[in-house]
Amino acid sequence: MTTIRQFTCDDLFLFNNVNLDPLTETYGLSFYLQYLAHWPEYFQVAESPNGDIMGYIMGKAEGLQGNWHGHVTALTVAPEYRKLGVAATLMSGLEHISEKKQAYFVDLFVRVSNKVAVDMYKRLGYSVYRRVLEYYFGDPDEDAFDMRKALSRDVEKKSVIPLAHPVRPEDVD
Repeated sequence: MTTIRQFTCDDLFLFNNVNLDPLTETYGLSFYLQYLAHWPEYFQVAESPNGDIMGYIMGKAEGLQGNWHGHVTALTVAPEYRKLGVAATLMSGLEHISEKKQAYFVDLFVRVSNKVAVDMYKRLGYSVYRRVLEYYFGDPDEDAFDMRKALSRDVEKKSVIPLAHPVRPEDVD
């Protein structure tokens, strides 16, 4: 049985197998520690019965007033544990935490080319809010979709009305 629990400092030395995917964004140790210190409830890990890290989700709460929302900074599942519902379970947990914090929506950024992830997020109720030009650095740089899912506080679903034109990374609020 999969256990969902809060990420701990010890997990930083156990989750390399999860980060091996070329589409997974990886960060420096200080970045992970910052999230763990500031938003520990948004940093969850899925653990297998034998103690393997199956995947993790890292996020935060941000924004002001009607833009108050939960944000998914990273979601990744080890290849051997994909297609088992681990990502959906982790996303559901982050959405639940965001609901408790009275957020209007949850958002995330995903590479436009990552069709598997885009399709999964759509199945989970997310829609493309806007395209962010050259959001991901590389050769060449790549655009991102800013995908959103309205939560119960956004009764009129205003937070997910798509923008007609793409934006630059510096214009993302």
